[in-house]
Amino acid sequence: MARGRLRIYLGAAPGVGKTYAMLEEGQRLRASGVDVVVGFVEPHGRRPTAALADGMETVPRRTVAYRGAQFTEMDLDALLARRPQVALVDELAHTNVAGAGIRNAKRWQDVEEVLDGGIDVVTTLNVQHLESLNDVVRQITGARQRETLPDEVARRADQIELVDLPPEVLRRRMAHGDIYPPDRIEAALTHYFRVGNLIALRELALLWLADRVEEGLQRYRAEHGIAAPWETRERIMVGLTGGPEGETLIRRAARIAARTPGSELLTLHVVPADGLTHADPAALAAQRALVESLGGTFHQTTGESVVEALLQFARAENVTQIVLGASRRGRLALLLDAGVGHRTIRGSGSIDVHVVTHEAAARSAFTARKPGPGRGAGPRRFWSALVGAALLLPALTLILTAPASRLALSGALVVYLLVVVGTALVGGLVPALVTAVAAAFLADYYFTVPVHSLVVGQGGEVLTLVGFVVTAALVGAAADAAARRTRQAVRATWEAWALSRLATAMMRGQDLPTLIEQVRETFGLTGVSLLERDTEAGPGPRWYVVADAGADVPEQPYEADVESPVSDDLTLAARGALATDDQRVLGACAAELGMAHLQGRLARHAAESDTLAAAERTRASLIQAAGRDLSERLRSAEEALARHDMDTARASVRRAVQLVADLADLDRLHGGALDLYLRPVGLDEVLTAVLDDLGPGGRTIEVRLPEQQPDVIADAALLTRVLTALAADALRHSPPERPPTLTADALDGRLRVRVAGGPGGAPRAGTLTQRLSRDLTEAMGGTLETASDNGREFSVTLTLPAAFPRS
Repeated sequence: MARGRLRIYLGAAPGVGKTYAMLEEGQRLRASGVDVVVGFVEPHGRRPTAALADGMETVPRRTVAYRGAQFTEMDLDALLARRPQVALVDELAHTNVAGAGIRNAKRWQDVEEVLDGGIDVVTTLNVQHLESLNDVVRQITGARQRETLPDEVARRADQIELVDLPPEVLRRRMAHGDIYPPDRIEAALTHYFRVGNLIALRELALLWLADRVEEGLQRYRAEHGIAAPWETRERIMVGLTGGPEGETLIRRAARIAARTPGSELLTLHVVPADGLTHADPAALAAQRALVESLGGTFHQTTGESVVEALLQFARAENVTQIVLGASRRGRLALLLDAGVGHRTIRGSGSIDVHVVTHEAAARSAFTARKPGPGRGAGPRRFWSALVGAALLLPALTLILTAPASRLALSGALVVYLLVVVGTALVGGLVPALVTAVAAAFLADYYFTVPVHSLVVGQGGEVLTLVGFVVTAALVGAAADAAARRTRQAVRATWEAWALSRLATAMMRGQDLPTLIEQVRETFGLTGVSLLERDTEAGPGPRWYVVADAGADVPEQPYEADVESPVSDDLTLAARGALATDDQRVLGACAAELGMAHLQGRLARHAAESDTLAAAERTRASLIQAAGRDLSERLRSAEEALARHDMDTARASVRRAVQLVADLADLDRLHGGALDLYLRPVGLDEVLTAVLDDLGPGGRTIEVRLPEQQPDVIADAALLTRVLTALAADALRHSPPERPPTLTADALDGRLRVRVAGGPGGAPRAGTLTQRLSRDLTEAMGGTLETASDNGREFSVTLTLPAAFPRS
């Protein structure tokens, strides 16, 4: 039986319309004759969503008793028995209530059974429920999601469609009661549904989906054996040596990338497989900082061949252009070896290669280069030395035994000794000894009397042959010791380099995913993830991904090829081959990553504490100011009632009610729930509304406006409210003989409105009126400033951008 197909409607937050889109797709399929049933839909009281399910067959839910309460869950057995073509199943990450007839803990496990039964499934999912993003969402929103879904389940979906809404529209839906019931709206707008949170969640959803699209493209290319890059977008890669030309190449590549919108800039530094490099660490660090400041990414890999490593990385990353520097080598060296640039061009295929000249390329051909130490005798060099000696000794023997060039025993041994020395330098002690013994037998057979016999007729020749073998053994031993010391030095250098590079990145404040990517590149691993145990998940081990890098990262410790525990609740898991000697270094890197994770958590907690403390201080000051004003106004109302002055009492009560409304509006403004409609507004119209709102008292305000003034960019209702509050406060605190003034002037593309009066004519510092007026003005893109002229005059200046600036 063919497995069913899975389609996911992915959203960044609740309320974007995932369930609505799923039901619309169900109605479309139903209209085209497809057998569609509703397996489970949760409209959350939204009438338009519930109405969209009308007319579609719904599988009755299963009632489950749990701890004395009744719950309903999807009836999996009934759905499998019904066997429709398509099933609509809402909330893929939902946790099922444990009870009779419920055999799976998660709804996605139910969906897996439905798919295995050959039924197509259309479902919904929020990005915050993905396991790999759970910790990131918690950092952004401060709320931890208990219902999570393994990323692999979503990755296996045949189709993922993003359901998206701008944050402002989503908040407006929330404020209108289209998402949550009224008792939850205020808390949601103030906390989870803040504009910054929604923007971040939206970006997470877009980036996650973009990665899945990229994975699909790479998988398709791999399945069809497509090695040539597909120029879906330009990816420009710079090959860095750590030399002085690096900054020139990065800037040149950045200019190339800037000419095509959507281009990606990458840089790659190849470290030899033995860890030895002539790169200047300080230069590489500066070049990394430069490329990151230009919006690019820095990568580092190891390889026996620089050219092969460059081309392998380029093909893996679908690079379309490679930028290399002109060779700094001399003319003689270029004659012997074409160089990295020419070899890269020959092997690049359809990838464009730019060879950029630079100042360092103009140096003399005889500029000395500091040689690096040898790479030591490894298995490859061991067998290469033996094969080379096996070919070279017979060839030299043929030449030396020729009648025209026949040498005596001493001359032949000198030539053979050169071969032994070369073998020792290449392969070490054992190949040198084997070569020395073989050379001694050849010398005995061809150059001692009797010839063509292993018998040595003269005692002096025996000493000569023994001395030859001993000399060769000493040379081989010296070369082997030097090779071992070189390997040890190389190993120590590489370990120190790997750890110092990671420590430097931590000191520079790199985030955890970047640090993990650096570890992955250093050890050449496929995928690396930092896993943390969820101690609140109940019985049994439960791990979630803190951060990861690479492809096919392990999400549980048992999925890893290599595991390096940091603590009981934190471990580094990786996929890929790792040498035994490298595991100790990986453990040290894992400890540094654990320290970085702990430091980041402490920093986040400190920042959250500071934010909460600042918010509490602000709230306390507002409540204190509001309490003073409210007490004053209620006292005025009480005194007016005692005098039977009903008009004054009503006015005081109205001001008290307005104060409470202002406090609520200020809270909504800070929560981002106050809608703004910015447009060009005429100041004349606003002032007319202000004077009308002020009533008879507004006629005493002296208004002076220029004959021509530009419109301002503002919300007309909010601007009227701000100016009315400022003018009313000025009227209350100005003496009758000195009524307040309101003037306006335009300067540098902005319009300034100034409200001034006598002593006390401006809003007092710390009052709710002043705070609300300033915050509303800043929300419209303006500023509000107060000033005092030695106690003789107080003024408030409101500045807003002009719609049509005039000189």
